[in-house]
Amino acid sequence: MPLSLQSPSCVTLSASIQKGRWRMLAAGFSVTPLPAVSFSLRRSIPRIRASASSSPSQSSSSLEAGENNELDAVSAFSEIVPDTVVFDDFERFPPTAATVSSALLLGICGLPDTIFRNAVDMALADSSCAGLETTESRLSCIFNKAMVNVGGDLVKLVPGRVSTEVDARLAYDTNGIIRKVHDLLRLYNEIDVPHDRLLFKIPATWQGIEAARLLESEGIQTHITFVYSFAQAAAAAQAGASVIQIFVGRLRDWARNHSGDTEIESAIKSGEDPGLALVRRSYNYIHKYGYKSKLMAAAVRNKQDLFSLLGVDYVIAPLKVLQSLKDSPAIPNDEKYSFVRKLTPETATHYNFTNKELVKWDQLSLASAMGPASVELLSAGVEGYANQAKRVEELFGKIWPPPNV
Repeated sequence: MPLSLQSPSCVTLSASIQKGRWRMLAAGFSVTPLPAVSFSLRRSIPRIRASASSSPSQSSSSLEAGENNELDAVSAFSEIVPDTVVFDDFERFPPTAATVSSALLLGICGLPDTIFRNAVDMALADSSCAGLETTESRLSCIFNKAMVNVGGDLVKLVPGRVSTEVDARLAYDTNGIIRKVHDLLRLYNEIDVPHDRLLFKIPATWQGIEAARLLESEGIQTHITFVYSFAQAAAAAQAGASVIQIFVGRLRDWARNHSGDTEIESAIKSGEDPGLALVRRSYNYIHKYGYKSKLMAAAVRNKQDLFSLLGVDYVIAPLKVLQSLKDSPAIPNDEKYSFVRKLTPETATHYNFTNKELVKWDQLSLASAMGPASVELLSAGVEGYANQAKRVEELFGKIWPPPNV
């Protein structure tokens, strides 16, 4: 019989987390300390539309019958999904998939009326966790249970896959990542969630990429995040990662305030945006050499970014951009925006890579190829996620045991 705990549980500390209404922010896309941000449930691993083909007719224009606005037009080439989806926005932009993360757990504990409250309360009341001897093991158990319970609820709500964040404190521990994924997968098995509905989100450290290689060999789908260099993207593709996520806008932000990164400066010298250039190179590499990975472009800041990426598997776009696309009629031969597929498997075959880019990546070559931008941004992302995971356990420690335990 399902157990629904009332107070105090998560909501006891909601006032100390933030006053006012929360929005849900998926942990896969923000490393900002949570009291300073709003929370939203993010769709992160969408389904690929059947219409995103590489046929010659679709390479030229997306303006077909029934495509009345720009969102319809661009959706013919790439899966376009919201960067942030507030619960109230589900009707405007229904989620096809989702991410469960430490940041999401913190947000749930700050919302007294969220549908996911019971999933966290059930983890806090779990007898197998309560019986563990040490505080550390007990809190880790509750953390895992909460992630999986929420993930199980999300699987019922979205038709696509649910990506589960792997504890970033393990980002430099291959065996630790693999053990954690196996633990999470065992818990998902207990609640009858099929493996094909799941991905496991892992930072793009060498240890994380190696863990992805071993997990994919077992048939476990992985989602490599914090990719900021071609070397990371190529290594993740060689490892067989199911999804590779590149943050376009963050590379642009770094380039505006820093110098000394050869890869970024080469793109700028060629007149390219460094984030968009990285997506293009990575897409061409994946398709030219037949890797199975799907490419996800995140931190897209405006419509021009999105139009420049048409053809990439997934584009994560802000709500304001999606709303603008939805409100704008699709006009053939528009002078400002061109509904043309920019990335195709055919054009990828003609892209030339240097011998340095075509190496079999290992830990040493990856470390040598990563410039200051990717090193700095990867480190910041891992640190932010690790801090969020720590805060979840600290919060659970304060509100455990719940009533009736």
